[in-house]
Amino acid sequence: MSLLVVGSIAYDSVKTPSGKREEQLGGSGCFFSVAASYFTEVSIVGVIGKDFNNSDLRFLKEKNIDISGIEKTDGKTFRWTGEYMDDINTAVTLETQLNVFGNFNPKISNQHSKKPYLFLANIDPEIQNKVLESMNVKPKFVACDTMNLWIDIKKNELLDLISKVDMLFINHEESKQLTSEDNSINIYEKVKTYGSNNLVIKLGEFGAKLFSKSNIFSAPAFPVENVVDPTGAGDSFAGGFMGYIAKHGVIDSETLKTAIIVGSTMASFAVEDFGINRFKNLKYSDIEDRFEEFSKFTYFNPMHE
Repeated sequence: MSLLVVGSIAYDSVKTPSGKREEQLGGSGCFFSVAASYFTEVSIVGVIGKDFNNSDLRFLKEKNIDISGIEKTDGKTFRWTGEYMDDINTAVTLETQLNVFGNFNPKISNQHSKKPYLFLANIDPEIQNKVLESMNVKPKFVACDTMNLWIDIKKNELLDLISKVDMLFINHEESKQLTSEDNSINIYEKVKTYGSNNLVIKLGEFGAKLFSKSNIFSAPAFPVENVVDPTGAGDSFAGGFMGYIAKHGVIDSETLKTAIIVGSTMASFAVEDFGINRFKNLKYSDIEDRFEEFSKFTYFNPMHE
């Protein structure tokens, strides 16, 4: 089944202990759609400036991503500059230039409005709500991501959104900020009162936790020997997760648990190179091989008396 993502398309300038890159393709929508494209048909809605490189559009098309929802307008593409130095898991934002993204008003076509799976990437919750309202057919499964900025300045709009979606993706620190709770169980209980029955708490190098009505599942991160650039790891995780869900068209306990391992697998590839570079030559067989390795790392026999 097909999947729609609405999110940012950007050029990132990044410095990590492994080096420095200027103006590499990034943005939540890009990382998500590239990761998801290995599992299902995916369409991206976003905005770019007249300075956007045609070669980057070709790359997305080569990944069989539907880019008809990308709007090109006068002005420059969204830019983000950051660095990872003392803590490879935490980015320090040095500069943000919203440019055309500052006036982003997603145009959801009739075709896109009927997609059965929808991911609202980390953007203004008012825009996320508008996209959800633009869907002509109620999606089978809707998930959203958010960040500390929106919790700070648009919490009411964010809570309204959470009440309408099936799953919330959020990192651990932001989940504590959102709920004023420290314990993961209590965080989930609070999120349920907001209206969402499914929660994924992203833990960076420590993996992720899945909470749903039927189960709690904790997955480690795949052990990567050399983390080059963590930018986009969380979006790649969500892309793998949602791509797998859309591929199988089933929302049950086992599918959700497998999806979180698939998501962690895609995140592990993302961090092995700068930006989206690791995905340029990544094959589906590589994903299958790593998933099998992941399974071995996490398998254990039940304890017997």
